[in-house]
Amino acid sequence: MPTDNRPTLAIDTSTSFLSIALEHQGEIRLFHENVGTKQSEQILPQIERLFKEAGITAADLGCIVYAQGPGAFTGLRIGAAVAQGLATPFDTPMIGIPCLDAAASLLPPSSCVLAATDARMGEVFYAWFDTQNHVRLSDYTVGKAAAITAPEGKTPTGGIGNAFALADKPPFDGQADMPTAADYLKLARSGRYVATDAAHAELIYVRNKIALTAQEQAQQKAKP
Repeated sequence: MPTDNRPTLAIDTSTSFLSIALEHQGEIRLFHENVGTKQSEQILPQIERLFKEAGITAADLGCIVYAQGPGAFTGLRIGAAVAQGLATPFDTPMIGIPCLDAAASLLPPSSCVLAATDARMGEVFYAWFDTQNHVRLSDYTVGKAAAITAPEGKTPTGGIGNAFALADKPPFDGQADMPTAADYLKLARSGRYVATDAAHAELIYVRNKIALTAQEQAQQKAKP
């Protein structure tokens, strides 16, 4: 991670939680709270509070880490835009971490684990990972949880993500834990994710449709 021991900021707005972590001089300051639809209102004040506590400014940052997706469309755009806004004036490198990679990293190293998160609209985002060898075994996908199948020739050894808290959860054993921005910092330090400049920072989208129509919402509510 190209920080030269300078402070590193991590931002995750891929869910209803606002998660921000600032690493400086060996200490990690973390804000992690379910703010619902108020991410855009709170993200800059919370970042400023962490900067103030650490006695730094955006100009001091050596790197900015951000949640790359898949995740909540609006949240991802808020987080990426703020990260780019902080990085651009100072040519600060940015590192995007896929959200499902961050979730998978919470489990002990294993040969075949499923990371699955709530995608709303009755679907989940998911991918399979070999976390022993740091290999993704499938594409990042969105679909019905019940339709998820294990990679050919692989035996699932665990699952992670808030999709396992849903009524229609994946048909595998799993924990509903989710990463914080501090976990994104840890992955960025691994050196497995490429740094880029703000202009080339990208998000991962796996769904073209981001909301149900009124008719589809009514049909879902009518289901027993």
